[in-house]
Parts: sequence; structure tokens; C-alpha cells
Amino acid sequence: MIDAARLEAIVREAGRVAHAMWPGTGHALKAWDKTPGNPVCDADLAVDAFLKRELGALLPAAGWLSEETADDPSRLDRDLIWLVDPVDGTRDFIRGRTGWAVSVALISGGRPLVGFLAAPAREEFWHAIAGQGAWRNGDRLAASQRESFPGARVPTDALPKEDRDLVPVDKPNSIALRAAMVAADEADLLATLRWGWEWDIGAAALIAREAGAETTDAFGRPLAYNKRDPRAFGLLISAPGIHGAAVDRLAARAAAIAG
Repeated sequence: MIDAARLEAIVREAGRVAHAMWPGTGHALKAWDKTPGNPVCDADLAVDAFLKRELGALLPAAGWLSEETADDPSRLDRDLIWLVDPVDGTRDFIRGRTGWAVSVALISGGRPLVGFLAAPAREEFWHAIAGQGAWRNGDRLAASQRESFPGARVPTDALPKEDRDLVPVDKPNSIALRAAMVAADEADLLATLRWGWEWDIGAAALIAREAGAETTDAFGRPLAYNKRDPRAFGLLISAPGIHGAAVDRLAARAAAIAG
């Protein structure tokens, strides 16, 4: 059995490590591009190192897959793996905005067992346990139950013309926090049409699912984890009553982009 209290303490401490390095607290951050348009900062690396050390000590048998660590194919032979994004929403983090979170999930047999999001700049701590529910700051979450697709709330900066029947709401840079908004009934739909990584979505998708949301890729297919290629095309998290309509709305666009 994993020590749940110790795990929570580790993730909370990772959030504190990140928050102490956040420019919003006056920290002089070092940031650069790993590849053009793909920023990273010293906080990403510090939190990654802290979590790898502490989670590795907590559960030595588990493999490791993180945005900031070179992939080790030996994880494919492990039933358990840690799935980590040390700072999800790095652009907001670098700019001193609050839309970032530390994301940690434990995966077993390709499915999330537990998921945590530490968002200390927003004074939020989210967690979920498979089959037991999801919480934010100790309050149990119940996802949006919207039944009508037009008028659905979507975290976005702007809506394309074909989606103007939807309603934009605040969009944190962290995709994990956007997914959590559906879990908290602060949005009805999150949809992305791009290739993404398992570490972006593992914890947040579990939180949304345990809150009662529907969680799939952009084509409506189940999400899977610890794959040889740790990517999926798109993320679709929504109120169950509008999920089919969302898949239908996005199908042609998803097929064209994904090829």
C-alpha cells in the first residue's frame, strides 16, 4: 500500500518549491526555449529533481515519465509509473501569472490510480483517487451536467467562427487546470486538437473523471497511459450530456489535423 499522506505531503512540497521560484513572488527566474516556442525554466528542473527523488524513495518499484526527464524505455516493463509535469503552464509561470500547476499521477496497468494538482499561486490543491472521487481544497467535486451543447462554457482566449455558439470563460495556460475546471463545474467543455503528452493530462483527466465528467481523446476514444509513444491526439473533457455532440463537432477537424 502506498502512504497516501506522505504522497500528498510530497506534492504539496513540490508546489511550495515551485511557488518560491515563481516570478509572482519576486524571484529572478531563468527561462529559455528547449525548442522554438517550447519554454522551460529553472523551476521546471528543480521541481522535477525534487519529485524524482522523493517519489522514487516513496515507491522504488515504480517507473518514471516526466516532461523534464529523458524517457527511459524500461518504464514499459513496470506496472506502476509516476507521470509528472513539474510545472504545467510554464508560460503563465514565467510571466508571473497564476495559471500553472504541479501535476503528479500514479499509473497502474495503463490507468491512473491517483492524481494531484498543486496550484499554490491560486491557493488550490486538487486530488482524485480512482473509484473514490475528486476534491479541491477538501471539497468534493461534481462536474458539469450540462445537456445542451450550444452555450457550453469553454476555457479559451477566442472561439473560431464555427464555434461561436459556445461561451468563452477564463483560460489558464495549464491544460491540467482547464480540465479541472470541468471537474469543478466552472466549464462544460475542454477540447484540444493537437498532439499532447501523457504527463499533461494524467492527473487532471482522473480528477475530471472522478468528478463525473467524460474524458477521452479528440476522437472520443479512451485515454491510455505508459504507452511506448507517450502521446495522444487531442483531449476532450466534458459534461457527459454533451460529449457526443462535442465529438461530432470536432470529428472533421480532428481527422484533418491528425492525418
